[in-house]
Amino acid sequence: MVRAALSQLGRFLRRRNVTPGANNDLGNANLPESPQSHATLNSNLYPSSNSPIHDIDDGFYRPFLFSKAFWPEFDTMWKPSERLMETIRHYASFPATGVSLRQMVQFGDRPSTGTLFRASQFLSEELPIRLAHRVQDLGELPDGLSEMPSIKKVQDWYAQSFEEIINLPRPSLTQEVKTRLLRPGRMNGSSSKIISEATQNPSIKEGQYRSSPTTNGNGHANGKAAAASGRRYFVPADDHADWPPELNDYNQRFAKTLQQIKRRHDGVVTTVAQGILEWKRVRQRMQIDSTIQSFLDRFYMSRIGIRMLIGQHIALTEQTHIKHANYVGIICTKTNVKDIALEAIDNARFVCEDYYGLFEAPKVQLVCKDDLNFMYVPGHLSHMLFETLKNSLRAVVEQHGADREQFPVTKVIVAEGKEDITIKISDEGGGILGRSDFKAPMAGFGYGLPISRLYARYFGGDLKLISMEGYGTDVYLHLNRLSSSSEPLQ
Repeated sequence: MVRAALSQLGRFLRRRNVTPGANNDLGNANLPESPQSHATLNSNLYPSSNSPIHDIDDGFYRPFLFSKAFWPEFDTMWKPSERLMETIRHYASFPATGVSLRQMVQFGDRPSTGTLFRASQFLSEELPIRLAHRVQDLGELPDGLSEMPSIKKVQDWYAQSFEEIINLPRPSLTQEVKTRLLRPGRMNGSSSKIISEATQNPSIKEGQYRSSPTTNGNGHANGKAAAASGRRYFVPADDHADWPPELNDYNQRFAKTLQQIKRRHDGVVTTVAQGILEWKRVRQRMQIDSTIQSFLDRFYMSRIGIRMLIGQHIALTEQTHIKHANYVGIICTKTNVKDIALEAIDNARFVCEDYYGLFEAPKVQLVCKDDLNFMYVPGHLSHMLFETLKNSLRAVVEQHGADREQFPVTKVIVAEGKEDITIKISDEGGGILGRSDFKAPMAGFGYGLPISRLYARYFGGDLKLISMEGYGTDVYLHLNRLSSSSEPLQ
């Protein structure tokens, strides 16, 4: 049974050109069992108590995600000390500092040792603040949710990651090196220009993802905000001479620590989902209230931001992007929308055929300019398109019957504007129930669509639905092409 499941997982990963164990954030691989999966975004965003656990997030390999065999190195009884929790509470009183996509690419494809060291110093302060906010949130959930075993496990993961970063030994530097690090650097023969402060995220209402009363969601706050306002992710260093080996050694040790933290947190989405199910069973609840829903939105948005910063810094340090043109870390400065869309269509149709046993999945028509490029994270765009297409194809098959020889064509239309790129996905899957009392939560839908919406909002876009009950659904994916909007911080 295990061998068969692993074989199926390998087949899926090969189909998506993904290397097992590589730096990938895979989305929901399985097709949900229930109809009206698009209703996800018009109702509660997270699964009901009768939702089978294998339908949450990573479907094909779900049986392994809660097993000790899958997470051997993190199956420990580590618990935070009271002193550590006091330190976490102190860090949680500080606001996070927002970073825009455009700021992340200022490093260029080959940042110097000194510039990377400055970025490492920023993250060594910024990540503990973000992790501390999540530890505090997980410990203050209402109605006994914080006491669920899976929630406590995730809280311990965040606390342990916090401890590893703040306890990482700093290098011993001479005064001359310290002075050089503080001296403004030069890039391409001229004084470097640091991109101005990130702008307000247009898709986020003020305070929408706020967990701390001191922050407004843009890296500013009352009180202790002033201490953080001067910190920047990108600060070019003075590279007129070689840097001591201690700096490179620290950069490598810091990146290795981030790698371990990233692996530890791979199972966060599914473990939190398990915690919600545990709470529903204990409390005998069918739905979650608005307080918990807001927490989940805030928590998963924060996770996207943390993994984005970690993934980008690891790639810059290890130079894994050098073999790919137009990449700075995990960001592609010329992401081709058509190429990503074609890949997502192929993957979604493959999963649909495999899940329903179809000879041929419903066809998808793509209307997109060949040369439509913009700066984005290809992994994010691929995830959003794959999840949306997968749900559209599922709706079409279940609306018209899996035994049908031909299905209505699902259309993907990409429009280019001055400030954004809009992708419309139109299906004839029967639409969403229009009754005013329709409040069914995801009921087996998986987390794909709501988390896709958070991915879109992270860099100033959005994902919206318009449904015609009895006919089909239009999904509008808006992508901010200016790349200057700030992260929606917590």
